[in-house]
Formats: sequence, structure tokens, C-alpha cells
Amino acid sequence: MNRTRGVLTLKGKKERQKKKNTLPFRMNILFFAVFLLFTMLILRLGIVQIVNGNSYLKEVQRTENVKANNGSPPRGKIYDRYRNVIVDNVPLNAITYTRTQSTKPDEMLKVARGLADLIKMETKKVTDRDRKDFWLLTRQDEAAKLVSKEEIKKLEDNEDLTRDEANKKIYQMQLDRITEDDINSFNEDELEVLAIFREFNSGYALSPQIVKNEGVSTEEMARVNEHLDKLPGVNVTTDWERRYVGDDTLRSILGKVSSSKEGIPSELVNSYTAKGYALNDRVGTSYVESQYEDVLKGQKEEIEYITKKGSVLDEQLVKEGHSGKDVVLTIDMKLQKEVEKIVEEELSKQAAKPWESPYLDRAFVVMMDPYTGEILSMVGKKYGENAEGNKELQDYALGTFTSAYEAGSAVKGATVLTGYMTGAINVGDVMYDAPMIIGENKKSSWFNATQGNKYLTDVQALEISSNVYMYKTALKIANAPTSHNQKYVDLHPKAFDKMRNGYSQFGLGVNTGIDLPGETYGLTGTGNKPGLLLDLAIGQYDLYTPMQLAQYVSAIANDGYRVEPHIMKEIREPNHEKNKIGPILFENKPKVLNRINASQREIKQVQTGFYQVAHGAHGTASTQFRNAPYNAAAKSGTAEAFYNRNKTYNTTLIGYAPFDNPEVAYSVVVPWSHNNKDPYVNKNIAKRAMDKYFDLKKDAEKQGYFETSVDGEVRSINGEDQQTEENSEE
Repeated sequence: MNRTRGVLTLKGKKERQKKKNTLPFRMNILFFAVFLLFTMLILRLGIVQIVNGNSYLKEVQRTENVKANNGSPPRGKIYDRYRNVIVDNVPLNAITYTRTQSTKPDEMLKVARGLADLIKMETKKVTDRDRKDFWLLTRQDEAAKLVSKEEIKKLEDNEDLTRDEANKKIYQMQLDRITEDDINSFNEDELEVLAIFREFNSGYALSPQIVKNEGVSTEEMARVNEHLDKLPGVNVTTDWERRYVGDDTLRSILGKVSSSKEGIPSELVNSYTAKGYALNDRVGTSYVESQYEDVLKGQKEEIEYITKKGSVLDEQLVKEGHSGKDVVLTIDMKLQKEVEKIVEEELSKQAAKPWESPYLDRAFVVMMDPYTGEILSMVGKKYGENAEGNKELQDYALGTFTSAYEAGSAVKGATVLTGYMTGAINVGDVMYDAPMIIGENKKSSWFNATQGNKYLTDVQALEISSNVYMYKTALKIANAPTSHNQKYVDLHPKAFDKMRNGYSQFGLGVNTGIDLPGETYGLTGTGNKPGLLLDLAIGQYDLYTPMQLAQYVSAIANDGYRVEPHIMKEIREPNHEKNKIGPILFENKPKVLNRINASQREIKQVQTGFYQVAHGAHGTASTQFRNAPYNAAAKSGTAEAFYNRNKTYNTTLIGYAPFDNPEVAYSVVVPWSHNNKDPYVNKNIAKRAMDKYFDLKKDAEKQGYFETSVDGEVRSINGEDQQTEENSEE
């Protein structure tokens, strides 16, 4: 037993000795492994810090500077010539949303739901596509079932498609498979969230987008303001709305401004974005608002954001924002309103007699300073249907330069002067007025049948409105015989060109230069038969606009200078002090386009003829103007015309006053005024408009309207309500 215990003891000692010898070896292996790991770690740290240290540091420190335009600065105001405000801005409560570059749809959705609990949101503008996108965002489990895994895999495996292209196709397949029941499954609360979310998505990153600016109550503003800390990106601010003085006065000329919802119209996107505009910016879309967009638009403040991975770290103001410049028009708003009233009354009175004027539906008046080209009034009225389908007189002032008509004898002053300028006739020439047979056509003056044939001077021909005198003048310009019976007339090849070149010196048939878009040059006939040349000479061939006629008579009134008509008088700095107007930045000076190639004696001869029209014993407008206190000159016109192939007549009247020192020139055009007996709508309108001009002039002088101090007070048109852009679009 003792021997056995001894053997076991010896065996244990050997085993313990063996274990003792193995332990240092294992420890050495462990220490070596740890050494290798530390060596590799140090080596890796060395590579990271020494070799790639700068690049990693730049990655950690990388930020992005992003510039954005913020705010919605008001547009400049528009005044009339006497500082009456005719277009202004009205402040509106507004709620905006600004998203960052890293804002995710689900974050925006959360904010939209929070905001929907605080405000009432209109949902009428939500489209079916909006509903589909929102359904996919809020019904993700159901949306995932619309496209099978096999279809997705097939698209993803298609080597011709990139990952983005495949995802777009998948998304489009989902959209196409959403049913009507799906998109109509939203309740009213969800639709309000959708309407808000829709506005969130319509803006640019870091640029405030208006969510609601119509009918935002004080209570809504207060509720949102109290919860701004829970609505990241949402803010309360002040917006503006364009407002126009008066009902329909000059609306077609003042133009329109797009709303915050519309932004830049699609047809104007390229031109405006090239100038740095954002797609959701409000812009002038027509006429004055469009023509002077660069002046009227405000300057947004420019902010530079410092971002990191889409999150904003800091921001810095780069450029302060400011409201747009103010535009002062040449229009006398009181005169404008009075002339509009006159035209409406005269049109309504005559249109009520369909047996005399079955086609009468419009009339135009242009009044301008013949020396400066300043448009004092431009009126157009025509019958149209309102929203209820009822017939009413509507503003058509833009027709004064965008529509053209046969002017009749009003152009005879240009015919006589063209005769002088071409050497065809001389001052004081006498011609025999008797019916002429040209080929198979008989042409005569209106008085031949009742008053017989007459010898007439140039002045008498203008006074009594002789057609034959103008026919013979045109034939002489064409180097053709002027006998009263000709079976065939051989015209000079350039006869029409010579006549039209003469007319163009007055502005007839060419661009007047009016500072409004869309002007038409009129319409030039294409035929070259002898009879058409004679028609041209009496205003019954080519078509002219009321604006061209006003420029033409102004050139006669001011001794032969064709002056460019304009509607912008001044540009001024905005003045935020109540009832004050800012200093002048730009003054629109008169621009002479050309001098008529006629002598002073020749021009005076035509002026005398125009004087006789208004004062002579046989003057065609003497009944209206002979006793007028302002000593007028005029020229009437009647032209055969057609309305839907039905024969009718246009009537016109041009003129100026006072004769010795003209301060106002005008044109009146009444297309399709009558069928048989002339009711003199053109002359009644002209007489009443000129009477009103001189009456208002006296009032203006008494009230000091002709004072032009820079710090002059802003005036208001008494008793006029204002009208918003949105409510005046019809």
C-alpha cells in the first residue's frame, strides 16, 4: 500500500513538472500574438493618421455653402400721372415651410400632420396625382403588394436599366395600379394633411414655401406660433396680395401677376429662370406688370447657409431684401374713368338700336400729349359674356394697339402730305371733284350725288372730305393719268410702296413704339390693282390701330414730328412713409422717331384743312366742335367694312386742341358703327371726351396737380374701392 502511494506520488510530480514546463510556452505565444495585434494596430493608425489623415480630416470637416433667396418682397406700386395709387399691395397673414436638403418625406409628413391640427387647409387644388403619391407614402404595406417580387427582380436584373431607372419604373407601376377607390379612401382630415404636404413639396430646399396665405385668421397665426418648436421648418410671416383701384378701369392694360400657387407660367419658365427666378416666384404675366417686371419686382434677401450632410450649421445674410421700385404711369386716372364712362354710355345707347347698328359691339379712344407722346387715356370697351353668361361691356383697352380697322377718310391728311412729299401735288393745288370711271368701277365723293361736282383746293378737300381729290393725288403719285373716264390705268410698279412709305412716316402701318407687349402693325393689303390704290388713299384698304391713328394726328399737330407713345412716365424709389412717394430714379423723356419729310408750309396747309373740318361751313365735324372753347382741329372718317360678310361701316375721328398750341391729340375708332344712317357715335364720343379733358384740366390746376415735387404726397381716388388680382381675373 505504501509502495503504491509512492508510485502515485512520483507520477503526480512528473505531471506537475510537465505542466509547469508548458505554461511559459503558451504565455510566450499569447504575448507574441498580442504584440502582433498591437503592431498591426499601430501600423493601421499610422496609415490612417499619416498617409490618409488629411483626407479623413477633410471628410469629417466637410461642409457645404448653399445660397438661397428668402422672403416674398412686395412689388412696387403703380401710380397715375398725378400720383393717384392705382395698383398697391395688401398685407396678408401667411404660414410658410422651409425644408433642409436632408429632410425626409416621413419627417415632412409628421410636421404636416401637426400643422393640420392647427389650421384649416383648403383641399380643392389637390389633384389625383397628389392623392396617388400620398397614398403610396401613407399606405406602404399595401403599396408594396402592387408590384410582385418577380416583376421587381426582372427590372433589377435588366442590365439596360440603372438602379434609379428601375426604381422609377417600379414606382410608375405602383401609380398605375392604384384604383379610384384607393385615392378616394382619404377622409377630410387626411386630405388636409395631404394639401399641406403638397405645399411642403412644391418649394426648394432652404427656400420658404408659402403653405397658406389666403384667409389665415389671427387665431391660426397664434396657434401655429405657439407650436413652432414642435413644427420644424414652419414659420409665420407676412405676405402680400396685388390690389387694383377701381372696378374694371384699365385692367387689361395693367396686366396680371401670377399667384404664389401658380409661380412662373410654363410658357415663361425659360426666360425667367435664366434671370435667376425660382419656379414658385410671382411674376408679371401681361402688359404693364410684365413690361416693367424688372422694375416692379422686389429683391429677396439672399442667405448663405453652411450645411453638413444636409443639416444647417449656420447662416449668414449676404444681401438684404427690399420691395420693388414704383412706376408712375402717364395715364390720368380721372380722365380715364370719365372717358370709359362716356364710351360705355354712347355704346349702350346706340347698341340698343339694332335696326341701325346691328353689329356695333366696341369702341376705342386714345388721348395723348402730341409733343411728349405721353398717353393720357387709352380706352377700349366691347361687349362680352360675364361668368354668368350675361352680355356686358368689358374692358378692351389693349385693343387700342392690338386690333386694327379701316380708318376711312381720317387718313386723308397723310394722303395729301404724301402727295406733297413725292412732288405729285403742291400746296394750294385745285382739282375738279367729279365721279371717276376706272375700268368697270365708278368712284366718287360722298357729296357728288346731292351737291354736284366742285373745284376744290387741298384745304377744301380736307374740310369737305373729298374722295376724288385723294384719288387724283394717288394717281399722280403713281405717275398715272387723272382723267375721269379710264378703261385701263397703268400704275407705276412702286406706287403702293410710295404711298405706304409716306404713311409710315406718320406711324401708319408700322410699329408706334408703345411700351407695351403685343402691338400689331395693322394689316397691309396684298393686291396691286388700280382701284385698290385709290381705296388706300381714302383709308379703305389697309387697316390701322387706334394707337397708330393717335400717333399720326400727333405728328400733324406738333409740326411734323413722329413721337413715340409711352405709358411709363417715371420710376421712383419706394417710400415706406405713409402717403409719400419716393425720389425719381428714371424719367421717360420724349423720343422723336422721325421728322416727316415735308416742309413747314406743307404741314401748316394740312393743319388748316383739319381746322376747317372743325370750324368750316362745310366741315364734317363742325357741328360738334365749331363752338368748343378749346379751338379744336379734327378729321373724320367713314369706311365700308364687313362683319361676318355683312356690309357695315366703321367710323373714326382724329383731332387735337388747342389748334395754336396743341396739348392733347386723340383718335376715336368705332368699328361696325351703323348700316345706313350714321348716328355719329364717333363724333359724340370725341366731343364729350375733349370737353371732359379740359374740364378736368381746370380742376387739376386748382388742386395743384401740376406740381411735381419729389416729396409730393400720394393721392387717392375718392370713393373708389380696391379690387384684388384674384377677384378681377374674369
